[in-house]
Amino acid sequence: MQIKNFEQQRVQLIENELRMLGIRDEVVLRAMRSVPREKFVSAEMREFAYRNTPLPIGSGQTISQPLIVASMTEALELAPNERVLEVGAGSGYAAAILSRIAKEVFTVERHRGLADSARRRLKRLGYNNIHVRHGDGSRGWPEQAPFDAIVVAAAGPGVPAPLMQQLKTGGRLVMPVGEELDSQRLIRVVRRGEDEFEYKELGAVRFVPLIGEAGWREDVDLKRHQPPTTVSDARPD
Repeated sequence: MQIKNFEQQRVQLIENELRMLGIRDEVVLRAMRSVPREKFVSAEMREFAYRNTPLPIGSGQTISQPLIVASMTEALELAPNERVLEVGAGSGYAAAILSRIAKEVFTVERHRGLADSARRRLKRLGYNNIHVRHGDGSRGWPEQAPFDAIVVAAAGPGVPAPLMQQLKTGGRLVMPVGEELDSQRLIRVVRRGEDEFEYKELGAVRFVPLIGEAGWREDVDLKRHQPPTTVSDARPD
């Protein structure tokens, strides 16, 4: 009965909220419907799995709001034969969504505990086209580059240069950017040539900071800012 209830809640989230809030890509909506969000949160949080809100997953991180996951995935405009880099694996939920659309997903997580648990969870659930790595996501995954698309689930002061260089010509990158941690814009970057990039703002958002060599420096930069408490607590305008 509970399994059926989760399935019903998933459908209701998609039909009554995501569609109503502007998600139009049927491929993205099907992917959202196919991934059981309740499997990516703790037992204590499962009853809240289909609320359109972020939920805690440990290490000071959260599983992103479904609307944010859908919005960022939609903005990537993925094709079935493409390879995607995700920065910030978290629980593995967003990677699972991406994997239902793209050919292959590479995801990097700086918290070893989260990376290890995401890897085990994704393997157990049968997501065999996802590769999880523990490391500094701001540096990307050079050995697997170039990528058709890159999505970053944390906010940087700018787009990290290593990620720009790991994007294919014609590739798309979506991430939140802001010089102040409490004021960010979701942007979409398309690489048009070797040194030519096209930028578009998608709206105001609020994410945790991207910590790393090409992001915020945890020991210095963050002392000057008050970071948000969730991966995303606002949706694009």
